Amino acid sequence: MKLNRQVLLESRPVGTPAENNFKVVGTPVREIADGEVLIKNLYVSLDAGFRNWMKEGSGDHILPAMAVGEPVMGLTLGRVVESKNLKLPLGDLLMIRVYWEEYSISNGVDDWFVHLPNGIDAPLSYYLGILGDTGLSAYFGLTDIGKLQPGETLLVSGAGGAVGSVAGQIGKIFGARSVGIAGSDDKCQRLIAELGFDAAVNYRDADDLSSAIGDACPKGVDVYFDNIGGPLLEAAINNINEKARIILCGAITDYHLDEPAPGPNNLFNLSKNVATMTGLMCHHQTDRYDEARHQIMEWVESGQLRSIEYMSEGIYRVGPAFCEMFQGKNFGKTIVKLAE
Repeated sequence: MKLNRQVLLESRPVGTPAENNFKVVGTPVREIADGEVLIKNLYVSLDAGFRNWMKEGSGDHILPAMAVGEPVMGLTLGRVVESKNLKLPLGDLLMIRVYWEEYSISNGVDDWFVHLPNGIDAPLSYYLGILGDTGLSAYFGLTDIGKLQPGETLLVSGAGGAVGSVAGQIGKIFGARSVGIAGSDDKCQRLIAELGFDAAVNYRDADDLSSAIGDACPKGVDVYFDNIGGPLLEAAINNINEKARIILCGAITDYHLDEPAPGPNNLFNLSKNVATMTGLMCHHQTDRYDEARHQIMEWVESGQLRSIEYMSEGIYRVGPAFCEMFQGKNFGKTIVKLAE
């Protein structure tokens, strides 16, 4: 009988997640029933947004609130190793929303999933990063919402993270001036030296964040790709140009707060500048995933776009690696490899 090791939510995080909020336990894998499949998870995608559903009473139409003592929900990439479902044959590769665990059982109905596409020769981990929600969010955000044009200025918060590091690079491909906001001098230097950003702002080191953004964006901000929210969003709004577009992709500032954070106090700047601010969830463009993936992979193969991964190995690294994202230790997409 197979043993399945899972990561449980041992306790609800208070503020920034800590390693003692998670616990690894082993349970036997039960026999699958008719209509079910057994999936061996090869990689776990760690995404800061899942911190939001670790709060009590946080359930919504996307996910229920995670229960203490139960496995943590997340995204994995896995292979079907047993099947009693004709629609999910043996060997199928799936990106699926299940638990942080080595094996998952699914009926192919109750869990969100997508098949890996054919025709793209790429490392499997790319589908949780640059060819997954990470790259797709950056692509759809800049093409559909940002409508970024050559010569414009793109400002990206969380630029050293998964989505931000891709968005800034795509901005350069589109002919824009890319400016990143990150939390250390080292990350800022890497954004410029490794990923081709034109400038970067260390928000932890800025006495006046609005002025620091203004110095890095002397012609103002045409498109702001927001992964953080909070004070960074407010500072960016202080620097927007007429008809600027703000893309709301994430709000890491809010994920660890038990009470809603106060909103920006300068929203009238949107009215004055006839600017727009639009939320982004790339799952609404599933019919265009192939388009986006093929374009992204073309950029990767031509050397215009780099996939940056913060990779760990083993189920016992899942909880700690998740915490490290909130500590700013990662650069690029955080992934844990579970199996070959």
